[in-house]
This record gives sequence, structure tokens and C-alpha cells, in this order.
Amino acid sequence: MTALTRPDPLLAAVALPRQRSTVLPPADATIPVGNSPLGVALTPDGGRGYVANRASNTISVIDTVTNSVTATITTGGGPFLTAVSPDGTRAYVTLFDDGTLGVIDTATNTLTATIAVGAAAVAVALSPDGARAYVTSQGANTLSVVDTATNTVTATVTTGPMPVGVAVTPDGAHAYVCCVGDSSVSVIDTATNTVTGSFTAGDVPVIVAFSPDGTRAYVCNAGSNSVSVIDTTTTTTAIATIGVGTLPRFVAVSPDGTAVYTTDFTDNAVSVIDTATNTATGSIPVGNGPVCVAVTPAGNRLYVTDNADNAVSVIALTLVPSQGTTAGGTIVTIRGHDLAGATAVHFGDRLATILANTATSVTVRTPAGQGAVPVTVTTPGGTGVFGTFYYRPTPLLTGITPTMGSVAGGGTAVITGANLTGTTSVRFGSRVATIQSVTDTAVTVGIPGAPSTGPVSVTVITPVGNANGLTFTYLDTPSLTAVRPDTGPTAGGTDVTITGANLATTQAVTFDNTPAPFAVISDQTITAAAPPHPAGGITIIVSTIGGSSQSTYTYLDGPAI
Repeated sequence: MTALTRPDPLLAAVALPRQRSTVLPPADATIPVGNSPLGVALTPDGGRGYVANRASNTISVIDTVTNSVTATITTGGGPFLTAVSPDGTRAYVTLFDDGTLGVIDTATNTLTATIAVGAAAVAVALSPDGARAYVTSQGANTLSVVDTATNTVTATVTTGPMPVGVAVTPDGAHAYVCCVGDSSVSVIDTATNTVTGSFTAGDVPVIVAFSPDGTRAYVCNAGSNSVSVIDTTTTTTAIATIGVGTLPRFVAVSPDGTAVYTTDFTDNAVSVIDTATNTATGSIPVGNGPVCVAVTPAGNRLYVTDNADNAVSVIALTLVPSQGTTAGGTIVTIRGHDLAGATAVHFGDRLATILANTATSVTVRTPAGQGAVPVTVTTPGGTGVFGTFYYRPTPLLTGITPTMGSVAGGGTAVITGANLTGTTSVRFGSRVATIQSVTDTAVTVGIPGAPSTGPVSVTVITPVGNANGLTFTYLDTPSLTAVRPDTGPTAGGTDVTITGANLATTQAVTFDNTPAPFAVISDQTITAAAPPHPAGGITIIVSTIGGSSQSTYTYLDGPAI
């Protein structure tokens, strides 16, 4: 299990690599906020967003019409995650360092109260009527129940270890709490404020969100790079596990329940899940280190906190994804209004296949195409234009150099191919490589370490699809068990047999840093000719692709009068 032990549970267990992100499509807007933004929550009318800036000890208030910051609220205490009351009159922020919950009057944008809840307050969720706030305290392993009328804690529920995310079912009957300490999800009866059960979704569950009808819970698993879909009528049954990007940190559901979004911290992207098929249909490039995501009430935009950029990305959801392969076959969701009864969707002059249709969305499979084309939807009421779709060539991989390396990682690899411009992530098996440079024909990466030896697949991820078909083999470091003979004359020339393990890929043998001619006999044996050297003990180093190991050898003077 991946350990989340740093004070910031949504940022733990990873050093942020600055991955290369595609230039198309860019965010529709990027809003500078405070330092190290984490949580973002929108008012019920979608008019404002409240962003918790962890390192600045502030809340940025965003006007979503102008996509600009209109107020900055000083909170202190390490603001973490935010929530807005159902009536929009109050915003709540967990203050991690102080173990408190801050209350903000949204009419005046002032902090009006702080409520002690428990050490390391992480997440807050409101009951559907706004009468109660539920706050997780990671340091206390508790869920505090706050009466929002009196701003007092009325109950404290012991959860699983290291609780992080909390969400309340749409009927208000239950609260689900993600506990990263044992990868469990606690289920709390809100009528009695007692834990009535728990279940395991995936490795390191961090955040949970519900479908609008409450029949499905979506659990974001940071350790297994997945989202578990839970049938809430049975509480514990996972009906699907959906692979998403690397280190997903947050999950949100669209207001109509047709889509789920995760922030993929390492990939610098947002994954999009089709809830009808429980499949990830694509990803949207965002800024560096995305942590939280909020969907507007109309379902037409995403607000994403880019932790490493001190910014919020605004993503239009009119056309998702807005690019795909020239071969066609990309699943695209078009969002808007009055879309019921769609009779045709065209990408340029070519007809797409309609897969699903509601009053607010149309899901299609793209036809083959080239370049940038307009997308139109035709209904009995007429035809509307819904943006531009970009056709990109499918990425292709042709080779990787080197093809083998140490299980500890290190060094660089060059992956060659075609149509690689815009690469957002490279994976060696389950491990993410740090991208150093990208051209259309080559990607240079730092080789990551691996959990074990053996071959792994190499995958290059681009906005229009993934390319694979290459293999990289991880090797054990060598070990030496004997050198025979272990002495020889200073004139050199002694044939030395070196035995050990993992010697098949030997690249060099040195006697006190002097290269020696060698031959590989087997994975357990190599021979070398000792070079000349003054009398005395020296170190023999055997270097392989998997690493190096050393032993000793002694040079002796010949007899003399």
C-alpha cells in the first residue's frame, strides 16, 4: 500500500514532476490565486468559487463570470478544503494546522467563526439541508458533526485510521469517510452518528463523491490509480474499478450524473469517466500538480486547483475531449441545453455515431477526419455549433534506448516514434518517468525505479491516445562471491575468474580503476586479465547494466636478490 504520511494528505507520497503538457487545447482561463491552492468549491448558483490557499493562509474568492479574484480572505491555520452551504450564505474551510473549521459569510467575504474539531482537519461536507457540517480530523481519527446554526460540535465519531475525504449521501442518511491508514471507507449513520460498516474500495482511498440519485459512490484511490464504483444499496459492493491517471487526488460528479472527473496529480490532467459504461473516455491537460476539481451547477465548466502553479484552471466542458485520432473512434461528450432528440452530429462534413442522448448532453463516436473541424448538433429545434474538434495523428513508438536498466532506476532513456508532440506522461509499468524533453519523434525521460526485476511495458500518453508496444527490462544489481586467484604479479597478465550473480550484462571490469579485458562466461562467471599495477591490495569493480559490485585483489612483487 502507498503510504501517505506527509502533513498534507492530498499531496503526500510523491515528489511533483513537472510533466510536459500539450498546448492544445489550453485551459479556457487560468486564474492566479494564492500559494499552494488545494480545495475549491462553488456557490449553488455557480457565480463564485472559494479556493483554499494552503501556503498563503488565505481564501481566494473567484468571480466565475469574469474568472478573476474579487476578494482575498485571511484565515491562518493552513486552509485545506472548502465547501459552500446549500443556500450559498456560508463557505466552510478546514484549517489543517489549527484543527479547526472556519466559517465565512459569503455576503461580506469575512471569516466570522472558527470551530475546534480535532487535530489535522482535512475535509468538510454539508448535509443536504445545510444544518450540519461533517469534518474529518486526520490526527484524531474522527469525524466531527457541527451544528451550523450554533457553530458547535454536537457529536464526534471515531472512524478508521487517517480519515481524509468525506461526503454525505443526497438523502442525508449516511456519510462516507475515506481512511488512508488502512485503505477503508467508513459508513456513518447520520441519524445516530455511529459507524454502521466499512469496506475496502482500492489502495489509499482519498476522496468520495456520490451520483445525484445516491445509488453510486465514486471512490478515488490514489494508491491504485483508480476509481471504485460502489453500489450504495449494498454499501460494500464495488461494481466496477476504473483505471485513471497517475496519483488521482480528487473526484467530482457532474450535476446530471453522466460524467465523473478525477485530478491526476502526476499526469497534470483531469480524467473523464463515462458513468453509463464505467470507462475512462479521455483526459484534459491542466496545470502542474492538479489537486481538486469542482463542476459548475450547469455542468459546463470545471475549476481545477493547480497546486504547483498557484493557479486555478478553468476548463469548458462543451466538447470533451476536444481532440482525438485521425482514425476516428474517439468517444466525445457534447454538453449544452435543449439537446434531447438529437438527430445528427457532424464533425465537419462527416456524421458521428450517436451513442447516448439527454437534454443536456450527447455522447458520440467520432468519424475519421483531418485537422480542425466544427462540431454541430441537429435536433428538431434546429442546428447549433458546439466548438472545434482537433484531429491528431495516432502516436506510434518504434524504439527505446537503452532497453535495460537497474531496478533502482537512474539514467535517461530515449523513446523514439512518431506523432509524440504533446506527450503528457510516460510510464514504465506502473511507475511514472520524469519527462525531460519532447519532440514529434522522440521523448527523453529519466528512468524510474521499479518494485521488482523483469520486463515492463513502456506507455507514452498523449491527448489523442496512448502508444505502447515497447518493453524495458529491469535488472538486479550484481554480486561477487569469489576472485580466483586473488593475487598476482605486478607485471599483470594473470587470468582471473570472478564468480557471483547477475553478471550477464557486464559492461566493464576495472582493477583499481584501470580497465581490464574481460569475457562473460555465464550469468555467474566472468574472466578478466589483470593489468599491470604496483604491489599492494586493490579493488576490482564489475559494472553491469543493473549496477556494480566490488571485490579485492592483491598485486605481489616478484622475488629479488
